[in-house]
Amino acid sequence: MRNALWGVMLALCAATTFAQVTAPLPAAPAGGHANARHAQRAQLASGVAFAPDGSLWMAGLNAQGDLLVQNAPANNLSEWSAPRLLVSQGEAISADGENRPKLAFGPNGWVVITYTQPLAKPYTGAIRMLRSSDGGQTFSPPFTVHSDRQEITHRFESVAFDAQGVLHTLWVDKRDMELAPKHGKKSSYRGAAIYRNTSSDGGASFGPDIKLTDHTCECCRIALAHGTDGNLRAMWRHVFEPNVRDHGFAAVGGTAPADVVRASFDDWHIDACPHHGPGLASAADGGYHAVWFGIRKKGNEDIAAVRYARLRADGSPLLESVRALPDERAEHADVLASGNQVAVVWRSVNSMQSTLYAWLSKDGGKSFQLRQLSKVQGDNDHPRLAQSGERMVAVWRNAKEVQVHELKF
Repeated sequence: MRNALWGVMLALCAATTFAQVTAPLPAAPAGGHANARHAQRAQLASGVAFAPDGSLWMAGLNAQGDLLVQNAPANNLSEWSAPRLLVSQGEAISADGENRPKLAFGPNGWVVITYTQPLAKPYTGAIRMLRSSDGGQTFSPPFTVHSDRQEITHRFESVAFDAQGVLHTLWVDKRDMELAPKHGKKSSYRGAAIYRNTSSDGGASFGPDIKLTDHTCECCRIALAHGTDGNLRAMWRHVFEPNVRDHGFAAVGGTAPADVVRASFDDWHIDACPHHGPGLASAADGGYHAVWFGIRKKGNEDIAAVRYARLRADGSPLLESVRALPDERAEHADVLASGNQVAVVWRSVNSMQSTLYAWLSKDGGKSFQLRQLSKVQGDNDHPRLAQSGERMVAVWRNAKEVQVHELKF
């Protein structure tokens, strides 16, 4: 049943983003995007992160589409503060699953919140940021991060500080596709590109837009993790020739496009975007833990699954470690690790009911134990993992509440 459903869903994915469990987003108004201010219900996709003092923060939208932050103290992570509205100038904000507000904490009291602002033309956007230099007590008005201001795709951003305190912003960008020759109405350029920039002053100023790589999937999130050198690594859904949507991995740095390492080998031939990006976490041995969704051929059958694998330090997979999660309905998994403790969480959807599962390992991903954390009815976000030292939590937002589940190994 799952594989048959994916055939229908992927046909929709080429043109539409889906996020919640009951229905796709409402149709866009003429000449524009569906967004929170036009939606029939609240968009629940949110970002979470621990602050340096151990408090847990969340950034998202309220039912009116306004940007908000909430936090919970380190000694009681279920005690959320009242929502605090931020100045977002009334602009549209994407909060639909893979494309959601995010936040990151850096040194010197720096905090940033990012989101994609959908523009008037379909599938276009701008990466917007609010910054704080006082630990999140106050935030600036939103501003555009990238120097390219064309009304084209700048969407699906990811943001993180490296170990040196440099802020990195990466996003999906179609400036190269716009310039490429067309064959009829179809561009000769495969997919989109990933661009990035850096800031050494917590978002007060930025360097130039730099291309990380060509030929990426148009609508999947970009995963980031720290390497042993303190620099960032990225993993994303890549469009390998001729049109194979597996995953690429690269170090984030320098001024030239990165050397892309193939991180998955599902060999999925599809001319559509599944809106289903990967997760990435640093491993104790200098490699990485990764999760992703893909479809593999087994004989004449298409096998859809979310999979886990260990990656080497260069991003290449240890093929003997690749395995499907123990749930054929698993979707939008996330992964984190601390030493030999590894956590994978995902949402499992069955009609109107969604279940949150955790798959926990105490031996670096060699073996796992499955745990059910919660069940809800109706609309809900993808689960998010957050980490403060060895402490790991799964955060799951639904239409009624924001659940926090502390993970015990």
